[in-house]
Amino acid sequence: MKRKIIYFISLLFLVTACDLDFFPSDAMTPEQLAEDPGGAVYITDGNYSMFKDEYEYKGLYSGGNSYIRHYMQMAEFPSDNICLSGRTTDVLYDATVYRTNPTLKNVSTFWWLSYRIIFGANSVIESVVDGASTESDYIKGENYFIRAIAHLNLVTLYAKPYSHGRDNQGIVLRTSTNTANTTRATVGQVYDQIEADLKEAIRLMSNGTRRGNAGYASKEAAQGLLSRVYLYMEKNQEVITLVNEMLNNASPASKLESKANFQNYFANTLTSNETLWAIAHTALETRGQSSIASMYLNDGMGWGEVFSSDPLNSLYERYPNDVRYSYFVKPKYHTTPGYMISYPVANPDDDSRGNELKDVTLDPITNKYYYTDGGKKVNVETELVNGYEQKYILLNGQKQPVRLTQKMQNRNSFPMYYVTKFSYQDGDPMLNSPVMLRWAEVILNRAEAYAKTAGKEADALADVNVLRTRAGLSGNELFTTSNMGAKGYTNVLDVVLDERRLELAFEGHRMFDLYRNKKNMDRKYAGVQPWEIVNYDNNKIQYPIPFDEISVSGIEQNP
Repeated sequence: MKRKIIYFISLLFLVTACDLDFFPSDAMTPEQLAEDPGGAVYITDGNYSMFKDEYEYKGLYSGGNSYIRHYMQMAEFPSDNICLSGRTTDVLYDATVYRTNPTLKNVSTFWWLSYRIIFGANSVIESVVDGASTESDYIKGENYFIRAIAHLNLVTLYAKPYSHGRDNQGIVLRTSTNTANTTRATVGQVYDQIEADLKEAIRLMSNGTRRGNAGYASKEAAQGLLSRVYLYMEKNQEVITLVNEMLNNASPASKLESKANFQNYFANTLTSNETLWAIAHTALETRGQSSIASMYLNDGMGWGEVFSSDPLNSLYERYPNDVRYSYFVKPKYHTTPGYMISYPVANPDDDSRGNELKDVTLDPITNKYYYTDGGKKVNVETELVNGYEQKYILLNGQKQPVRLTQKMQNRNSFPMYYVTKFSYQDGDPMLNSPVMLRWAEVILNRAEAYAKTAGKEADALADVNVLRTRAGLSGNELFTTSNMGAKGYTNVLDVVLDERRLELAFEGHRMFDLYRNKKNMDRKYAGVQPWEIVNYDNNKIQYPIPFDEISVSGIEQNP
């Protein structure tokens, strides 16, 4: 029977490879599943595979054309965490500079694959009868989870945040295999359905056990995703209650990898207890030059063209003991020893900024680094800003902030800060099973909910300190309501948001964290992106609905 199912899947894929959400995807029909209940397992595994497999879309090449690669780039590259070091013909460039249009490959492919996944989940949900067995209930629960996260990722990318208004245009909501009607639901309607789906997933998976490693959904995964959904919906008490239930009197620290093991966490997401759900890849599924890692790293292979940004690096460097920096950001130092400074300078060709790079020498008398310009000595000065050291030079009589580092290799004037969060599974620098949900996020979800609840500020900081302690920080490096002011913070929410940035960098959270909290994105740092502040209410923070969808179904385009 398995061979028959696989043949059916392959045939359907060939027939529908150019269709959008309103056509069947690679799933069996409810009638066929009813004839063979074991098919629900195969289709569910196929649904998981669609998150990672590479596909052709309308004849476009399949290399790098996968749900997870597009998602990680579409969610992370518009943020202030990354620095793209040069123009590229890859659509990741368009995501980085907010130069999106409805015909781009990532915009179209992600939408198309999302609805194929949702159709597959619906085919199982409609076909599996509740209560037939613990195992069948669990399979059905997995598909409610799959449907929920696929809808959530769509609505966060193609619509405005929930906090901007429930009545804003959302995305197409699919809760059955009947695809005759295509209309856009409101943001509120989409979130309400996601909440209902996750509650149903939790109920159905409550009595069973996860089918394997963290590549499979579980009750805890559904609860963790629901905590994110509640946070986005501003249901703060529900976040707190749910996370407390998940912890079940255990300490938050007990749910995390230890500091000693954390260095290897992202190479081993599938087997770690910290992972609630990851998109599983095997050693046979390495993507090489088309992997997520390839843009972040060059280690024998990989392009290595996207680096951690200056503002993110500076945030890490406030605390040299923070192992998250040394573990996951890898400066590519020059073979020649020494030190250098860098600072942004205007690009004559557009509104981006490159870097001015200057080698500096330590003066043994003044103990200051300096360089010589036109016979004049320019010192690198130090001042304290909110208790943190800031380096600067006097340039044309004005203070110019600079970064002082060991001498580094650069690409197009951008110091090469490689990122390794998507690398080294099975020792392969291009292989990783990207984590989509982990306990660190859940703890920070509760911290943010506490920060928005009167009288719970100390509880919020306690959750923040769980992550900071795991990162190797202690003493005054931890936050209290009495020391946060001296560190430059006027409210606890900003402490939490900075901690989310440090902990979850490159995992696809930063853009959503800022805009849903109605905070602007400051992208005034060196990189190919425009030197600008992106306002949270700018319409460009949402991706356009694909042209192919609109041309067939006639649904409304985003403003």
